[in-house]
This record gives sequence, structure tokens and C-alpha cells, in this order.
Amino acid sequence: MARPPVRSERLDLVWTGPEFLQASLDGRIEEAERLIGAKLPAGWPDDEGRMRRQLQRVLDDLEQGLWIGCSMVRRADGAYVGGIGFHGKPNEMGQVELGYGVEPEYRRQGYASEAAQALIEWARREHGVRRFLLSILATNEPSLGMAAKLGFQRIGTQMDEIDGEEYVFEKVFEG
Repeated sequence: MARPPVRSERLDLVWTGPEFLQASLDGRIEEAERLIGAKLPAGWPDDEGRMRRQLQRVLDDLEQGLWIGCSMVRRADGAYVGGIGFHGKPNEMGQVELGYGVEPEYRRQGYASEAAQALIEWARREHGVRRFLLSILATNEPSLGMAAKLGFQRIGTQMDEIDGEEYVFEKVFEG
């Protein structure tokens, strides 16, 4: 089961299913590139541990996996801009947490906010999701600015075991 890409102004958000994840982990980079329609950066994958955990989650629950990961692919030239997705399918309160990462050469060009807005709109339209969360490192000024630009409100703070202090943001849509 695959999910069609979510489109934004400049990007296709292409689902990174088990075939893509396994090809990446096996070093079959050309196959992985073909599966998402993008040229992956040198040194791919950059975080094999995270990718293995993502693959296991997708294999354990394909429905959950449909929410987890997308590649941001720039339509103009097929460049892999970064990854974005939710931390899982909506919880019992109907909320999802969004996560993303942009390759260094594509940062500060509006790709993360464009992709985030497109995924939020997809989740609202296709699944009726109304509550969205972001957890952002307290020192990550660009992402903090993006959260504000997208209308997220800070609702708390948490400690990440690896990264340290994070601010938690929420955006709720009525009706």
C-alpha cells in the first residue's frame, strides 16, 4: 500500500515506504532514488539507526507507516530537499506531531514551512486531524520562527534524552 505524493507549490512529498527504506539501508541507492524520484545526497543514509527504527515501525503497522515519512522532492530538478512526516498516526485525541529535517544546502529557503503546511492540509482534508504538535530545540531559531509563521502556539517545554530542552508547540483548527 502506497500513498500518492502530497504536492505543495515547489515540492512533492513522496512517501518513503518499506521498499525505499530497505533499499537505502542495503546501499542500493540508485533503487532508492528511483523509488522517490530524487537524487539523494552523498553519504545517504545519514542516520541508519533512525532509518532502521522507521523501517521497523512501518513493517509493524503499515497504516502507521503511511504517516511517518516523506521525502521532500523539488519538482523543478528532482533534488532531495529533506524529510518530513508525522511521528505516527493520530492519537486518541486526534492529534499528530510533525517532524522534519532539511538538507543544509536547502535550509532557510522556506521548504520546511511549505512542506509542513502541505502535510497539515493533507491530514486535515483526508483524515480530519485538527490538532498538530511540534517539538523544537530551544536553540533552533529558524524552526522557532517557522512555528510562529505557521501559527503554532507554545504550550510547554520538555527534555529530549538526546537533544536537550525542547519547546512544545500546538496548532488547533476548530470544526
